[in-house]
Amino acid sequence: MALANSYEAQIVELLGDRGNVISFTVSNTASISKGTLCKLTDPRTASASSAQDVWAGIAAADKVANDGSTKLGFIRNAICEMKCTSSEGITAGGTVALSGANIIHLASAGDMDTGKAFGRALEDFSASEEGLVLVGF
Repeated sequence: MALANSYEAQIVELLGDRGNVISFTVSNTASISKGTLCKLTDPRTASASSAQDVWAGIAAADKVANDGSTKLGFIRNAICEMKCTSSEGITAGGTVALSGANIIHLASAGDMDTGKAFGRALEDFSASEEGLVLVGF
């Protein structure tokens, strides 16, 4: 179901209780592909991220628009392959945050203070490169 020219997180290994999937409210009109990095909004609602947002989780399944469903599970504990957008890249051990539509960047102190940081890089990777991230550190 992935959109042309889009990128989703590739789930490599689920940790904890099969990834510690948590249910969030989603819009019935939303179309969300499995692996989409989603942002958190009030109240306990998730949607695809398009900016530097507070992270809700990774869509655990595909959600088809207008299917009548308003709940979807989001993975919060896994090892995933994710794409970096930081021009400086990310080094192993670096904390990451949402950067936009299914991309991440090296988290700043502000990202950590506002709850936008959500994982730790498990390897070095440069801008526009994919690397492994421990989600839900």
